[in-house]
Amino acid sequence: MESERIRVAILEDQQVFREALVAVLEGAGMDVVAGFGEPAPFFSRVRETLPHVALVDLRLEPSERDAPASGMSALQCLHDFFPAVKPLVLSGHRETELVEQCLQAGAAGYLWKQNIGCAEVVEAVERVVKGERLLPVGLSLSPPSWGFQPQPEAPFRGELSRLTPREREVLGYIAAGADNLRIATHLRITERTVKAHITSIYKKLGSENRTQLAVLGCQLGVQRPASL
Repeated sequence: MESERIRVAILEDQQVFREALVAVLEGAGMDVVAGFGEPAPFFSRVRETLPHVALVDLRLEPSERDAPASGMSALQCLHDFFPAVKPLVLSGHRETELVEQCLQAGAAGYLWKQNIGCAEVVEAVERVVKGERLLPVGLSLSPPSWGFQPQPEAPFRGELSRLTPREREVLGYIAAGADNLRIATHLRITERTVKAHITSIYKKLGSENRTQLAVLGCQLGVQRPASL
């Protein structure tokens, strides 16, 4: 990292805290490439800039447009779609079980907001970039719990219940990053049929582009193919 400025993306719904983080990190010579309070624009910017580290607020206030969103689902999406980005959780929650869940979802570190200062945030980002795992002071977890543990698929409800079984299947391939040709090949249908299913999914879920659709599929827990 000596020859390259560290790029950081921030997902934090408290504007004052988010702006403070931007000032601290940029003051330390880092590039804050994204600073948002909602996942959709955050992931759109992450896709464009591929930051080294993502600072993620664990508990986000859901909006009507993005009700399933949360810090935990954001961690899952970062793990699935942007594995090179190292997520660093900043949270006021101190429960050991919650910290373990974050690490299992792919977090590179977990910091308590209440007892961390500006210098510690900068140091934490630098250490995460170097490949270190960070835990709150006074908390000790067993290393085996740090690996990613896939979560069982939840029963279809809410947005997913609006889709037909075939549309859910297509959405699963989109969430896995497959293009239309690959989806058509695996499902043994035409590309025109794939496009028709995707158009229907757009209308039912209200997504504006394929990236948002993929992220939303991940957030909703749609079943993805084991291999492509």
